[in-house]
Amino acid sequence: MKSIKTLALIILPLFIFTACSPKLYTFKDISKAKMQKMEFSDLQGFEEDNLTLALDVFNKGCKRSKRKELFKNVCEKASTAKDAKAFFKTNFTPYKLLSKDKKDEGTITGYYEPLLQGSLKKTNIYKYPIYKVPKDMFFVDFSSEYPELKKYRLRGKIVKNKIVPYDTREEIIKKDKLEVILYVDNKVDLFFLHIQGSGKVELRDGSYVNISYANQNGRKYKSVGKFMIKKGYIGNGIDASMQGMKKWFEKNPDLTDITLNHNQSFIFFAKAKRGATGSLGVELVAQRNLAVDRKYIPLGMPVFIQTKNPINKTKVNQVMIAADTGGAIKGDIRADFFYGFGPIAEAHAGRMKEKGKLILLIPNK
Repeated sequence: MKSIKTLALIILPLFIFTACSPKLYTFKDISKAKMQKMEFSDLQGFEEDNLTLALDVFNKGCKRSKRKELFKNVCEKASTAKDAKAFFKTNFTPYKLLSKDKKDEGTITGYYEPLLQGSLKKTNIYKYPIYKVPKDMFFVDFSSEYPELKKYRLRGKIVKNKIVPYDTREEIIKKDKLEVILYVDNKVDLFFLHIQGSGKVELRDGSYVNISYANQNGRKYKSVGKFMIKKGYIGNGIDASMQGMKKWFEKNPDLTDITLNHNQSFIFFAKAKRGATGSLGVELVAQRNLAVDRKYIPLGMPVFIQTKNPINKTKVNQVMIAADTGGAIKGDIRADFFYGFGPIAEAHAGRMKEKGKLILLIPNK
């Protein structure tokens, strides 16, 4: 009798734990991550969000995302929707992203559209070039013949009849032979333009030139901030923010080049008619668009984000639309919050590194 009671005490907690464990879902055509199904009533702040604005931004993304089968039907409905709250609740089901170890929190950073000072001609002040895509850079893509190589799209150049990796950041800067769009006055600001992916340059006559991402040299992105922390140049916290890094560069000009060149990745740009435009191909909306890892979140997907404002630490609970990607935005619960243009956007983006949860609003079939 005693052994039966003992067995019951062992089995009962296991039964309770199993019964209470949430069911995990996998949608291989949507995300590599496992997810937990939610109800809209579970999403704190959803009812208070400006869902009309969220619907407008979703509609904007539909200009491109409706080409995908996943969004085709729901984009058609969005174009005629009158009640934003009813639209989201009727046409989507929330699924919370989980990490490999089944945690539901990841890292949310921020980005913005920077403003640089520049000139169409090189001078003693405006001497740092913004380059166009090099004519000697080739793209190797065998995916049409070998679908298994789809993710391997290499960039290189031909040297003695062989394709070799394209130049590093340091090599590109040293050779100084590429076609230039314009010149700016600050190499550190230019580096952060590379990180942000797009921006505006104010010319000496007061006019503006929109600069957008065109391509990349194929080298893997390496975090300069992490490198600086490792070397003891800056500490964690506010020192590791963009603002903290800029202060260090101002005080240590002799170490600036070697530090920036730790990141061998280099971005090439083009003039643009529009402001900051994401990988989805639509102009980004401040505080309503995210950059994501497409392995886990498809572009065009509505995402309910739960995080904090980096400055006043108030809660941020709102529907955003995945519309961009980034070399540093990798991982299951990982996103970059687009803050827009101007000094306030820069202040927030430069300090943004908060924990957060990402809930995909997956269209119902």
